[in-house]
This record gives sequence, structure tokens and C-alpha cells, in this order.
Amino acid sequence: MKTSLNDYIKTLDVSSISKKRLDVLNPLVEYIQFKKDKNQAINLNFICTHNSRRSHLSQIWAQTIAHFFNIENVTCFSGGTEATAMFPKIAETLEKTGFDIIKLSEGNNPIYSIKFDDNSHPIIGFSKTYDHKFNPKSNFAAIMTCSSADQGCPFISGAEKRIPITYEDPKLFDNTDLQDEKYLERSNQIATEMKYVFQKIN
Repeated sequence: MKTSLNDYIKTLDVSSISKKRLDVLNPLVEYIQFKKDKNQAINLNFICTHNSRRSHLSQIWAQTIAHFFNIENVTCFSGGTEATAMFPKIAETLEKTGFDIIKLSEGNNPIYSIKFDDNSHPIIGFSKTYDHKFNPKSNFAAIMTCSSADQGCPFISGAEKRIPITYEDPKLFDNTDLQDEKYLERSNQIATEMKYVFQKIN
């Protein structure tokens, strides 16, 4: 893993997570542990409305931190109830914490290569619906990262388990003086919570 990212993950303080949030996160811990104990593939699909911000942050941090803790057979995906584009500030925010990001295509919905390790396959980031061909059709957990997707999609076809872990949308601070700070704050929160989840796996 890239040294800067490795050092960053070590600084994340899981003791800062509230008891209320731990109760929200523990169903994901239980799902991952169950799949690991069965020696089965651990497929996690993080779902939001537009697949533009929170679902990407969750997918990328979950994949990265699974690698950090050497939890094998984990593949993380993301999707939306509709496709838009990965918001450019997400790539910029992740670069600040040590990821190498290359824009592979231009257009209305660019494709990004997101690397957390020089010798591992990059995460491919672009906006898509949760049931897009890029994502798993079955044997996955659907993690709902925004309340509107959670309420609007009571049924996710193919999901073994549905786990709501919702986050406040940093989009609320777009085009304000707080934008950079709030995107980094949300990224830090998601990274810290994913560290808690994968740290619990044995």
C-alpha cells in the first residue's frame, strides 16, 4: 500500500465513533465475518441516489481498508438509483489522502482509475446504476449510503442482505467556502468507519 495512505489510515481514530453509529455499522461487520467464515466471496455494493459522492467514497475506502487489514476475497462496488457522474471533488479529496487517480475518459460521466497500492489492480470509478452490468447480480450486500436511496429502494434485486449506513451529503456545501473542508470531513468519517468495520474481522 502507498506509504502516505498507510500512514493516513493508521491515524484514523475508531474510538471517536459514537455508540449509536457502532450499532449502525455492526450488521456490516457481521455480514463480512459470516462470509469470511464460510470462505465465500465478500461482495459489497454501496448504493446512493446518484452514485456521485458518498457511495464512491464508501466503495473506495472499504476496498482500500480491506487491503490494509489483509482481508481477502473482498470486492467493493457502487451504484445509484440513477447514473450521473463521479463528482470531481471526490477525486480531488481522495488525492489529498494519498490515492493516485487518473482520469481514463472524458465526457459527461468520466471513468477514473483509483490506486491505493502500486502493485494492485486499481478501483474503477464512474457513475452507474446499482444493477449495472459492472456490478454483481447476486450474492452481495447492498449498503445504502443515503436516506433517499434507502427509502426509495425498499428492494434490491439479488442482494443477500440490505444494510443502511447513511451519511450526510457533502453536496450541501458545494460552491461554498466550506466545500473542501466538508468533503474531507465526510471522507474522513467514512474511512474511519470502514476502518472500524474491517478491524473487527478475524
